[in-house]
Amino acid sequence: MTTTSQKSNTLVPIMIIAGLFFIFGFVTWINGALIPFMKTINELTDTQSYLVASASYISFVVMALPSSYIIGKVGYKKGMSLGLIVMAIGALVFIPAAEARTYWVFLSGIFIQGIGMTLLQTASNPYITILGPMESAAKRIAIMGIANKVAGALGSFIFGAILLSGIDEIQEQLTQVSQDEKTLLLNEMADSVVLPYVVMATILFLLAILITKAPLPHVEAAEVEEEVSPDGQAVVKKTSIFQFPHLWLGVLALFVYVGVEVIAGDTIISYGLSLGIPGEEAKSFTLMTLMAMVATYSLGVVLIPKYISQTTALRASAILGILFAIGIISTSGFTSVLFVAALGIANALVWPAIWPLALNGLGKFTKTGSAFLIMAISGGATIPLLYGYIVDEKKLELLESGMEMSKATAQASTTGYYLLFPCYAIILYYAFHGHKIGLKKK
Repeated sequence: MTTTSQKSNTLVPIMIIAGLFFIFGFVTWINGALIPFMKTINELTDTQSYLVASASYISFVVMALPSSYIIGKVGYKKGMSLGLIVMAIGALVFIPAAEARTYWVFLSGIFIQGIGMTLLQTASNPYITILGPMESAAKRIAIMGIANKVAGALGSFIFGAILLSGIDEIQEQLTQVSQDEKTLLLNEMADSVVLPYVVMATILFLLAILITKAPLPHVEAAEVEEEVSPDGQAVVKKTSIFQFPHLWLGVLALFVYVGVEVIAGDTIISYGLSLGIPGEEAKSFTLMTLMAMVATYSLGVVLIPKYISQTTALRASAILGILFAIGIISTSGFTSVLFVAALGIANALVWPAIWPLALNGLGKFTKTGSAFLIMAISGGATIPLLYGYIVDEKKLELLESGMEMSKATAQASTTGYYLLFPCYAIILYYAFHGHKIGLKKK
């Protein structure tokens, strides 16, 4: 249920918001290529390299509530425009970062882009959720997901080709050349990010201007914060965001979901390399994950809510995630990589389903609830980092036991995926029970 300043066709607004999802999908999913790239040019461990994902996603914790306040003051449209401007500024930071080849400067640029994406997401996710009937919100968000992941696939392919082309040869050369030659080689490699990020910044600035002229209608969530008490004698008025336990369980479910989504997309290239798969082949692995998501999003658009409910889609997704995780750890080589890519199927409809379930019944608290859901994106900062820590610790353990480096690396990388099981178990709980806690049946 929504109220709008005027009755208008939702097709144009949906297309505009889909364009925004395309943008932050492109920016987000290039991390899969950036992680092995940064690991090489800055000579990092696995744990350190996954700070690329952490720098991007931790900004959602820092900026979600401020973003909610800003959007409350300036509105959804201006909030989206401001987010694009901040993202463009973050892209420009890559220029001095490449010149200095300093990891913390790269991370600063990624963090600033994350701040811009926080503004963009805090505005666009609740907007598309309440733009039409709540029971079909997952369908609209699935359309956004298609735009997001097609852009992610495109970004992963382009940046994989630019940043990872010839990385195997470069890594081999680095072990054979002098320190001065090594420095020169790494500096040249770092400079390859400058032009793509200048182009990105230019496009983002132009889009920030265009979005201010876009025909986006005003929308607000319906006021439903009052309930009748169990004895039917009194009206209970919701006075705090903390009176919605289904929201907080949704935040937890979204936190672990974003973590496993980032693991599926951002670790798959490094995982393939650890298994001995050549870089020229491995650089396209993130594309497989994203295409699996796009295909499943398309099914969601067709099936929800006509044939299956948002809740059913969430339950099926969690079960598939557990099954695919079993496949990863019980197989080897390219087959195991395919199961990582298949996580895209399990992940696709989780975000579209959790948002309407978590925002259900929040009324005037919708903007604040949306901010907390956006903060849950920080799962992409912590869970992949935990994956990298598990891999590093397991590798060290295996090397100390006498196992050769290549086998230790492969086995340790596979072990990291045990982290998927508790994450999908939490999503499964929310799908069956958590989303109903604190809500009264109609």
